[in-house]
Amino acid sequence: MVMALDEIKVLDLSRLAPGPYCSMLLADFGADVTLVEAVPGTSSKLGSSATRSSESAERAAAFNALGRGKKSIALNLKDPAAREIFYRMAESADVVLEGFRPGVVQRLGVDYETLSKINPRIIYCSLSGFGQTGPYSNLVGHDINYISVGGALGVTGRPGTPPAIPINLVADFAGGGMHAALAICMAIIARERTGRGQNIDISMSDGVLSLMTSAFTGFFANNQVIKPGEYLLNGGVPWYNTYECSDGRWFSIGSIEPHFYEALCRVLGTEEFLDKQFDQSIYSDMQEKWAGIFKTKTADEWMEIMSRYDICAAPVLEMDRVVTDPHNVAREMVVEVDSPVGKVKQIGIGAKLSETPGQVRSTSPIVGQHTDDVLKSLGYDDAKIGELRSSGAVG
Repeated sequence: MVMALDEIKVLDLSRLAPGPYCSMLLADFGADVTLVEAVPGTSSKLGSSATRSSESAERAAAFNALGRGKKSIALNLKDPAAREIFYRMAESADVVLEGFRPGVVQRLGVDYETLSKINPRIIYCSLSGFGQTGPYSNLVGHDINYISVGGALGVTGRPGTPPAIPINLVADFAGGGMHAALAICMAIIARERTGRGQNIDISMSDGVLSLMTSAFTGFFANNQVIKPGEYLLNGGVPWYNTYECSDGRWFSIGSIEPHFYEALCRVLGTEEFLDKQFDQSIYSDMQEKWAGIFKTKTADEWMEIMSRYDICAAPVLEMDRVVTDPHNVAREMVVEVDSPVGKVKQIGIGAKLSETPGQVRSTSPIVGQHTDDVLKSLGYDDAKIGELRSSGAVG
């Protein structure tokens, strides 16, 4: 099967979720991704304690969807012999991805300037919290900090309550990993015209702010500041909100357009609100009345009713219901993958390409699982590989 990124070779130096998610997206569409991991035990920060012989490591790898479709070589990049191996790998690589704090790759000698001299076609993507420049560039952080600086956390929640902290989707995975994958694909296309690679600087806080583009249009136009729970799209109106049902579950309503709003009022039996969609003076009464109505039926019962009419509505699915939801199943968003510990379930491929579809080709490797294979492909014989392993340069 032809895949969109066939023959694109990626060397992935990243460790935490945003980088592996980026390279997972590339691997799902055919990229040849090799994880360049620390030799187990050589670094408390950069490596994994997993070993090839560990049964628990095999099980963890099987369920680690972020590592799927990849190979793994373990290199101690502080060792000159290991760096030489990496340089030889970089000679034929298309992409290098790293997620260290600014300055680390320079100290290790695997930065863009060094590698671009070895391979001018190399595309080098640095993925960090605050980017390679600016006053925050050397600060440590996590998703919660990046969405704070990028503006997303400040608009999330209910009035008078602390900000609602989402799971680490916005900065780590959307603003970081997905943003990086998009940038890498754009650089690959650009290289077809220029013949040269380039350096990509991905900041997760930049990515979050980019996702806030639409939200900031009102601010730039008329100084409108979006406050938690007071804006149309963050819970400030009854007809774009969530309601608790009789079974304790929640149901979401998104009836923004007038015809959707009208259908909602009629289904709920509140025709007195038909011409009052934008009358803020009655929102508290509307919210209270609808809250009482939604508590008369279960979430599934409401979905069955709402689906008969043209209403933007859906139950708020808990994780166990997400993976059995008939729509998600029909869209192949839950897949079974063969692994050394048997079949395991993972989330499927989001983007559906008709001619070059993505595919989950294998589960995550154990750290260093392909070290020997990669070294042999570079011309190292068994004796030399043994020497390198004994010295701790590889694992």
